[in-house]
Amino acid sequence: MVSTIQNTDLKQKDTDHAVVVAVAARAVFEAGPEDGDDSYRVGVASTLLQAMQSVNDRLLEKNPAESLLFDVILITTDSQQQQQSPRIISSTRHHSLDISRFCFSNEDDFMESLLKNNVQLFLTTDSNEVVEASDKGLLASLLDQQTALCQLEQLRVMFCGSDIIQPVTGDRQRTKKFLTQLGQMKQKLGLLDSPLSTILVTSHGGRDSCSAALKTLRAHGLSMDEAYCLAGAPRQPILSLLRPHFLLSDALCIPEE
Repeated sequence: MVSTIQNTDLKQKDTDHAVVVAVAARAVFEAGPEDGDDSYRVGVASTLLQAMQSVNDRLLEKNPAESLLFDVILITTDSQQQQQSPRIISSTRHHSLDISRFCFSNEDDFMESLLKNNVQLFLTTDSNEVVEASDKGLLASLLDQQTALCQLEQLRVMFCGSDIIQPVTGDRQRTKKFLTQLGQMKQKLGLLDSPLSTILVTSHGGRDSCSAALKTLRAHGLSMDEAYCLAGAPRQPILSLLRPHFLLSDALCIPEE
């Protein structure tokens, strides 16, 4: 059974044009309450959500009627959290998090609820959920402590892995839509002092591999602000330096035209 509750504190986004992002509740909130408060403590995804809100705020500054915005859904299968849904909603209000809807689902219907909500990107701290979502054709990324350490207001999205240039078909059309919309956001925001930054890192191969990945992304309307070819070198040092909010890694493939 799936239950979806709208956040009445926020104006709902136009889901036909917005970039719909689902974030697992365990990434947004930690289990224990804040000191002296009944609200949940924020989790690793809090800085990411703030950065997405910065992108939305800048787009609305440029055009108050803008509909191409991040539309964030909080989703959980935790039965205890579902029983405490008012607390989750009040914690969202307490921390001023821009979450449009709350989706409460059981494990059997979890992936189906993502598909029904037209989710284009799923963010979680559970690696098994990342694999399951990817198998369903959903773009997914694993959040960890590295995400929490990124205190930058600028949303930094990193594309990793040479597999980005491998074409696939079918449900990966969601990936194509995400790339296209992210590219449109970047164009609307402009180059100067943009709150959205995209980075490409190819782990294997030489300059040709990096160049091919860049061309593929550009063909789908998404340009990169930075590009790095590691040619087999370890990835962790550059992650520590660039501090992305999340990685879109080897599961990211581009659909054929």
